[in-house]
Amino acid sequence: MSSNEVLVITGMSGAGKSTVSHALEDLGWYVVDNLPPSMIASLCEMAAKTPSAIAVVIDVRGGEFFDDLTKSLSDLGELNISRRILFVDASDEALVRRFEATRRPHPLQGTDRILDGITRERSRLQDVRAAADFVIDSSSLNIHQLEVKIGEIFSEDSDSDLRVNILSFGYKYGIPVDADLVMDCRFIANPHWIPELRPLTGLDKPVSENVLSSANVQEFLTKYQSLFETMAVGFMQEGRKYLTLAVGCTGGKHRSVAISEELAKRFANSPQINSRSISTQAVHRDLGREV
Repeated sequence: MSSNEVLVITGMSGAGKSTVSHALEDLGWYVVDNLPPSMIASLCEMAAKTPSAIAVVIDVRGGEFFDDLTKSLSDLGELNISRRILFVDASDEALVRRFEATRRPHPLQGTDRILDGITRERSRLQDVRAAADFVIDSSSLNIHQLEVKIGEIFSEDSDSDLRVNILSFGYKYGIPVDADLVMDCRFIANPHWIPELRPLTGLDKPVSENVLSSANVQEFLTKYQSLFETMAVGFMQEGRKYLTLAVGCTGGKHRSVAISEELAKRFANSPQINSRSISTQAVHRDLGREV
Protein backbone atom coordinates (compact mmCIF):
# COMPACT_ATOMS: atom_id res chain seq x y z
CA MET A 1 0.00 0.00 0.00
CA SER A 2 1.16 3.53 -0.73
CA SER A 3 1.01 6.65 1.43
CA ASN A 4 -2.33 7.72 -0.07
CA GLU A 5 -3.90 4.49 1.16
CA VAL A 6 -4.86 3.44 4.65
CA LEU A 7 -5.74 0.10 6.19
CA VAL A 8 -8.45 0.32 8.84
CA ILE A 9 -8.11 -2.48 11.41
CA THR A 10 -11.27 -3.13 13.35
CA GLY A 11 -13.27 -6.05 14.67
CA MET A 12 -14.38 -7.79 17.82
CA SER A 13 -12.78 -7.00 21.15
CA GLY A 14 -10.49 -9.86 22.11
CA ALA A 15 -10.20 -11.17 18.55
CA GLY A 16 -6.55 -10.15 18.13
CA LYS A 17 -6.36 -6.63 16.73
CA SER A 18 -3.28 -5.85 18.83
CA THR A 19 -1.50 -8.91 17.45
CA VAL A 20 -2.41 -7.81 13.93
CA SER A 21 -1.05 -4.29 14.51
CA HIS A 22 2.22 -5.65 15.93
CA ALA A 23 2.60 -8.00 12.96
CA LEU A 24 2.13 -5.10 10.55
CA GLU A 25 4.68 -3.01 12.44
CA ASP A 26 7.14 -5.88 12.02
CA LEU A 27 6.47 -5.65 8.26
CA GLY A 28 7.41 -1.95 8.32
CA TRP A 29 3.96 -0.40 8.56
CA TYR A 30 3.17 2.78 10.47
CA VAL A 31 0.34 1.78 12.81
CA VAL A 32 -1.73 4.06 15.05
CA ASP A 33 -3.90 2.47 17.74
CA ASN A 34 -7.33 3.70 18.87
CA LEU A 35 -7.41 6.69 16.52
CA PRO A 36 -10.67 8.69 16.33
CA PRO A 37 -12.06 8.05 12.82
CA SER A 38 -12.33 11.76 12.07
CA MET A 39 -8.54 12.00 12.26
CA ILE A 40 -7.76 9.37 9.61
CA ALA A 41 -7.58 11.90 6.77
CA SER A 42 -5.28 14.18 8.76
CA LEU A 43 -3.01 11.24 9.58
CA CYS A 44 -2.75 10.31 5.90
CA GLU A 45 -1.87 13.88 4.97
CA MET A 46 0.83 14.03 7.67
CA ALA A 47 2.29 10.71 6.54
CA ALA A 48 2.15 11.48 2.82
CA LYS A 49 5.91 12.05 2.63
CA THR A 50 6.80 8.77 4.34
CA PRO A 51 7.35 5.51 2.43
CA SER A 52 5.62 3.43 5.11
CA ALA A 53 2.19 1.91 4.58
CA ILE A 54 -0.36 3.27 7.06
CA ALA A 55 -2.78 1.37 9.28
CA VAL A 56 -5.11 2.56 12.02
CA VAL A 57 -6.83 0.51 14.71
CA ILE A 58 -10.39 1.66 15.39
CA ASP A 59 -12.82 -0.16 17.64
CA VAL A 60 -15.56 0.31 20.22
CA ARG A 61 -13.03 1.57 22.78
CA GLY A 62 -13.43 4.90 20.98
CA GLY A 63 -16.96 5.21 22.35
CA GLU A 64 -18.93 7.89 20.52
CA PHE A 65 -15.95 8.51 18.22
CA PHE A 66 -16.48 5.05 16.73
CA ASP A 67 -19.88 6.09 15.41
CA ASP A 68 -18.09 8.52 13.05
CA LEU A 69 -16.33 5.67 11.24
CA THR A 70 -18.73 5.31 8.30
CA LYS A 71 -18.74 9.05 7.58
CA SER A 72 -14.97 9.31 7.96
CA LEU A 73 -14.39 6.46 5.51
CA SER A 74 -16.71 8.15 3.03
CA ASP A 75 -14.79 11.41 3.41
CA LEU A 76 -11.55 9.63 2.46
CA GLY A 77 -12.87 8.99 -1.04
CA GLU A 78 -13.52 12.69 -1.55
CA LEU A 79 -9.89 13.36 -0.58
CA ASN A 80 -8.63 10.75 -3.08
CA ILE A 81 -7.40 8.54 -0.24
CA SER A 82 -8.21 4.88 -0.78
CA ARG A 83 -8.88 2.59 2.14
CA ARG A 84 -9.18 -1.09 2.95
CA ILE A 85 -10.88 -2.59 5.99
CA LEU A 86 -9.46 -5.56 7.89
CA PHE A 87 -12.01 -7.08 10.26
CA VAL A 88 -10.68 -9.43 12.94
CA ASP A 89 -13.35 -11.82 14.18
CA ALA A 90 -13.68 -14.85 16.44
CA SER A 91 -16.46 -17.09 17.67
CA ASP A 92 -18.44 -16.12 20.75
CA GLU A 93 -17.05 -19.17 22.55
CA ALA A 94 -13.45 -18.16 21.82
CA LEU A 95 -14.04 -14.55 22.88
CA VAL A 96 -15.70 -15.54 26.16
CA ARG A 97 -12.83 -17.90 26.90
CA ARG A 98 -10.25 -15.16 26.25
CA PHE A 99 -11.99 -12.57 28.41
CA GLU A 100 -12.35 -15.08 31.23
CA ALA A 101 -8.66 -15.96 30.96
CA THR A 102 -7.58 -12.31 31.24
CA ARG A 103 -10.24 -11.54 33.87
CA ARG A 104 -11.08 -8.31 32.09
CA PRO A 105 -14.63 -7.16 31.32
CA HIS A 106 -15.87 -6.67 27.79
CA PRO A 107 -16.01 -2.95 26.83
CA LEU A 108 -19.80 -3.15 26.26
CA GLN A 109 -20.56 -5.60 29.07
CA GLY A 110 -21.62 -3.14 31.74
CA THR A 111 -23.17 -5.02 34.64
CA ASP A 112 -24.25 -7.90 32.41
CA ARG A 113 -22.46 -11.05 31.23
CA ILE A 114 -19.46 -11.11 28.90
CA LEU A 115 -21.65 -12.73 26.24
CA ASP A 116 -24.10 -9.82 26.44
CA GLY A 117 -21.29 -7.39 25.67
CA ILE A 118 -20.15 -9.54 22.73
CA THR A 119 -23.69 -9.64 21.34
CA ARG A 120 -23.99 -5.85 21.53
CA GLU A 121 -20.64 -5.41 19.82
CA ARG A 122 -21.56 -7.81 16.98
CA SER A 123 -24.73 -5.84 16.33
CA ARG A 124 -22.84 -2.55 16.33
CA LEU A 125 -20.15 -3.83 13.96
CA GLN A 126 -22.28 -5.77 11.47
CA ASP A 127 -22.26 -3.04 8.79
CA VAL A 128 -18.50 -2.54 9.06
CA ARG A 129 -17.92 -6.28 8.82
CA ALA A 130 -20.10 -6.47 5.72
CA ALA A 131 -17.97 -3.78 4.06
CA ALA A 132 -14.63 -5.33 5.03
CA ASP A 133 -12.05 -6.23 2.39
CA PHE A 134 -10.45 -8.84 4.66
CA VAL A 135 -12.07 -10.90 7.41
CA ILE A 136 -9.82 -13.03 9.61
CA ASP A 137 -11.22 -15.63 11.99
CA SER A 138 -8.79 -15.99 14.89
CA SER A 139 -10.90 -18.52 16.82
CA SER A 140 -8.50 -21.41 16.30
CA LEU A 141 -5.30 -19.39 15.86
CA ASN A 142 -2.63 -18.71 18.46
CA ILE A 143 -0.66 -15.47 18.40
CA HIS A 144 2.09 -16.88 16.19
CA GLN A 145 -0.38 -18.33 13.68
CA LEU A 146 -2.24 -15.02 13.46
CA GLU A 147 1.02 -13.18 12.84
CA VAL A 148 1.90 -15.64 10.07
CA LYS A 149 -1.52 -15.13 8.49
CA ILE A 150 -1.01 -11.36 8.44
CA GLY A 151 2.37 -11.86 6.81
CA GLU A 152 0.79 -14.04 4.15
CA ILE A 153 -1.80 -11.40 3.33
CA PHE A 154 0.26 -8.23 3.49
CA SER A 155 3.79 -9.30 2.62
CA GLU A 156 5.17 -7.41 -0.37
CA ASP A 157 7.14 -10.47 -1.51
CA SER A 158 4.39 -12.03 -3.59
CA ASP A 159 3.88 -11.07 -7.23
CA SER A 160 0.39 -12.53 -7.24
CA ASP A 161 -2.59 -10.33 -7.95
CA LEU A 162 -4.84 -12.56 -5.86
CA ARG A 163 -3.89 -14.87 -3.01
CA VAL A 164 -6.33 -17.69 -2.39
CA ASN A 165 -6.42 -19.46 0.95
CA ILE A 166 -8.17 -22.81 0.49
CA LEU A 167 -9.36 -23.81 3.96
CA SER A 168 -10.71 -27.29 4.65
CA PHE A 169 -13.09 -27.60 7.61
CA GLY A 170 -15.62 -29.87 9.26
CA TYR A 171 -19.25 -28.75 9.41
CA LYS A 172 -19.53 -30.38 12.84
CA TYR A 173 -17.13 -27.70 14.12
CA GLY A 174 -18.85 -24.78 12.38
CA ILE A 175 -18.35 -22.86 9.14
CA PRO A 176 -15.27 -20.55 9.23
CA VAL A 177 -16.43 -17.00 9.87
CA ASP A 178 -13.80 -15.57 7.52
CA ALA A 179 -14.90 -17.62 4.50
CA ASP A 180 -15.57 -15.62 1.34
CA LEU A 181 -16.78 -18.70 -0.54
CA VAL A 182 -17.98 -22.03 0.85
CA MET A 183 -17.88 -25.36 -1.02
CA ASP A 184 -19.82 -28.32 0.39
CA CYS A 185 -18.14 -31.69 -0.28
CA ARG A 186 -20.69 -33.81 1.53
CA PHE A 187 -22.16 -34.99 -1.78
CA ILE A 188 -19.02 -37.16 -2.20
CA ALA A 189 -19.01 -40.74 -0.84
CA ASN A 190 -17.44 -40.64 2.62
CA PRO A 191 -14.17 -42.64 3.09
CA HIS A 192 -14.99 -42.72 6.79
CA TRP A 193 -17.19 -45.77 6.11
CA ILE A 194 -14.34 -47.73 4.53
CA PRO A 195 -12.51 -49.44 7.45
CA GLU A 196 -9.01 -49.29 5.93
CA LEU A 197 -9.40 -45.58 5.06
CA ARG A 198 -11.05 -44.40 8.26
CA PRO A 199 -7.81 -43.83 10.26
CA LEU A 200 -6.16 -42.03 7.33
CA THR A 201 -6.70 -38.42 6.18
CA GLY A 202 -7.18 -36.61 2.90
CA LEU A 203 -3.42 -36.03 2.81
CA ASP A 204 -2.86 -39.77 2.39
CA LYS A 205 -2.78 -41.06 -1.18
CA PRO A 206 -5.32 -43.90 -0.71
CA VAL A 207 -7.92 -41.45 0.63
CA SER A 208 -7.14 -38.81 -1.99
CA GLU A 209 -7.45 -41.32 -4.81
CA ASN A 210 -10.71 -42.63 -3.37
CA VAL A 211 -12.22 -39.15 -3.11
CA LEU A 212 -11.03 -37.90 -6.50
CA SER A 213 -12.24 -41.04 -8.27
CA SER A 214 -15.73 -40.86 -6.78
CA ALA A 215 -18.66 -40.34 -9.14
CA ASN A 216 -18.91 -36.87 -10.72
CA VAL A 217 -15.99 -35.43 -8.69
CA GLN A 218 -13.66 -34.74 -11.63
CA GLU A 219 -16.48 -33.10 -13.59
CA PHE A 220 -17.41 -31.04 -10.55
CA LEU A 221 -13.83 -29.88 -9.99
CA THR A 222 -13.37 -28.90 -13.63
CA LYS A 223 -16.59 -26.89 -13.67
CA TYR A 224 -15.83 -25.28 -10.32
CA GLN A 225 -12.35 -24.28 -11.45
CA SER A 226 -13.82 -22.59 -14.52
CA LEU A 227 -16.40 -20.81 -12.38
CA PHE A 228 -13.81 -19.71 -9.85
CA GLU A 229 -11.48 -18.29 -12.51
CA THR A 230 -14.37 -16.22 -13.86
CA MET A 231 -15.12 -14.95 -10.36
CA ALA A 232 -11.42 -14.26 -9.72
CA VAL A 233 -11.34 -11.75 -12.55
CA GLY A 234 -14.18 -9.83 -10.91
CA PHE A 235 -12.57 -10.01 -7.47
CA MET A 236 -9.33 -8.56 -8.82
CA GLN A 237 -11.17 -5.82 -10.70
CA GLU A 238 -12.76 -4.88 -7.38
CA GLY A 239 -9.31 -4.62 -5.82
CA ARG A 240 -9.42 -7.81 -3.77
CA LYS A 241 -5.98 -9.17 -2.93
CA TYR A 242 -6.85 -12.05 -0.62
CA LEU A 243 -9.65 -14.59 -0.69
CA THR A 244 -10.63 -17.51 1.53
CA LEU A 245 -12.36 -20.48 -0.08
CA ALA A 246 -13.69 -22.79 2.63
CA VAL A 247 -14.14 -26.44 1.64
CA GLY A 248 -16.24 -28.46 4.05
CA CYS A 249 -17.15 -32.06 4.78
CA THR A 250 -18.59 -33.59 7.95
CA GLY A 251 -15.44 -33.84 10.07
CA GLY A 252 -12.81 -32.00 8.05
CA LYS A 253 -10.62 -35.09 7.84
CA HIS A 254 -11.09 -36.87 4.51
CA ARG A 255 -13.10 -35.31 1.67
CA SER A 256 -12.56 -31.61 2.32
CA VAL A 257 -8.82 -32.13 2.82
CA ALA A 258 -8.40 -34.09 -0.41
CA ILE A 259 -10.50 -31.63 -2.42
CA SER A 260 -8.65 -28.61 -0.97
CA GLU A 261 -5.29 -30.09 -1.93
CA GLU A 262 -6.53 -30.87 -5.44
CA LEU A 263 -7.97 -27.37 -5.92
CA ALA A 264 -4.70 -25.82 -4.76
CA LYS A 265 -2.85 -27.82 -7.41
CA ARG A 266 -5.34 -26.94 -10.13
CA PHE A 267 -5.31 -23.23 -9.33
CA ALA A 268 -1.50 -23.20 -9.13
CA ASN A 269 -1.22 -24.82 -12.57
CA SER A 270 -3.87 -22.71 -14.27
CA PRO A 271 -2.72 -19.99 -16.71
CA GLN A 272 -2.71 -16.37 -15.67
CA ILE A 273 -6.16 -14.82 -15.72
CA ASN A 274 -6.35 -11.80 -18.02
CA SER A 275 -2.57 -11.33 -17.68
CA ARG A 276 -2.88 -11.59 -13.92
CA SER A 277 -1.93 -14.39 -11.57
CA ILE A 278 -3.25 -16.12 -8.48
CA SER A 279 -1.32 -17.95 -5.79
CA THR A 280 -2.86 -20.59 -3.56
CA GLN A 281 -2.25 -22.49 -0.37
CA ALA A 282 -4.23 -25.25 1.30
CA VAL A 283 -4.77 -25.04 5.07
CA HIS A 284 -6.63 -27.68 7.08
CA ARG A 285 -8.41 -26.17 10.07
CA ASP A 286 -9.85 -29.28 11.68
CA LEU A 287 -7.39 -31.95 10.69
CA GLY A 288 -6.48 -33.90 13.82
CA ARG A 289 -9.58 -32.89 15.80
CA GLU A 290 -11.56 -35.99 14.88
CA VAL A 291 -10.42 -39.07 16.78
